[in-house]
Amino acid sequence: MLDYMRSNRREMIAAFVLIVLLATYLGTHPRGPSTYVITIWANQATILGLAAIAQFFAVVVRGIDLSVGAVMALTNTLASHLLEGSALDISFGIMAVLAAGAACGLLNGLLIVYGRIQPIVVTLATASIFVGLALLLRPTPGGAINYDLADAITLDVFGIPTALIITAILVFGFWLPFRRTGLGLGLYALGSSEQAAFQSGINTKTVRILAFVLAGLFGGLAGLFYSFVTTTGDAGIAANFTLNSIAAVVLGGVLLRGGVGSLIGALAGAFILKTIASLMFFSGIPSLAQPLFEGMILAAAIAIGGADVLRVRNRLEIFGR
Repeated sequence: MLDYMRSNRREMIAAFVLIVLLATYLGTHPRGPSTYVITIWANQATILGLAAIAQFFAVVVRGIDLSVGAVMALTNTLASHLLEGSALDISFGIMAVLAAGAACGLLNGLLIVYGRIQPIVVTLATASIFVGLALLLRPTPGGAINYDLADAITLDVFGIPTALIITAILVFGFWLPFRRTGLGLGLYALGSSEQAAFQSGINTKTVRILAFVLAGLFGGLAGLFYSFVTTTGDAGIAANFTLNSIAAVVLGGVLLRGGVGSLIGALAGAFILKTIASLMFFSGIPSLAQPLFEGMILAAAIAIGGADVLRVRNRLEIFGR
């Protein structure tokens, strides 16, 4: 038990902070801990949670994805054109939206690996392309999403928000099995040391490309879920979600130097960030001051992450003597 706590201390700290903040939020909300309040909170947090997962897959291989919000904008506007009509039409639309997200990630990965360009440069450039495509699809916010499907995804099942059920499925149905696969282990090996991963026989190029494909896929999922929550398409959502996805992974204990952290931590960081925003809203803090507080929280988290990097470097210097 003690070993488990040590190996997962970052996720456990993030979970503890989230529980405290959520309890405070529900205790201060005028309507209390009702299903309605929790559902609204869960929907908003899950959107950012999916974006944070997308960012996690880029960060864990020692990269960063500045196109996460742009992929969300593109897939959201695409969904606003495709998620109407018959069940078959909607099913095709969902697959097309997710395929578009994965294709964006594939483009990023190919440019990074075979173009030998830093991820931050590639994703900054492709973000402009994706936002441009989103603006072509939706110059102004609009479109429509099937309301019955949107309600099914964003309401609750026997008092449990569907968004939390989806989150649980991602953790237990996807992440826990995935992290033990060859690709899951390869992501951590590549993030820890590319040279060591290569010498161990890992195809580092393929792993890095697949990491960005997963980032694009989950960016597409975030855009899709955003579509269900808002039932419309909006090309102007990119910048906010990109910055907050980076903040979320840092708050969730995912180190920017790569190789450390988990999807669970990224989710917890996203839920923490959204809970803080909700708390500030109901505590009477002016809305214009909210970015200041969020920036201070992010700066503190990055400082802690930077201190961890320095500790690792100091250990290496000691061992190298």
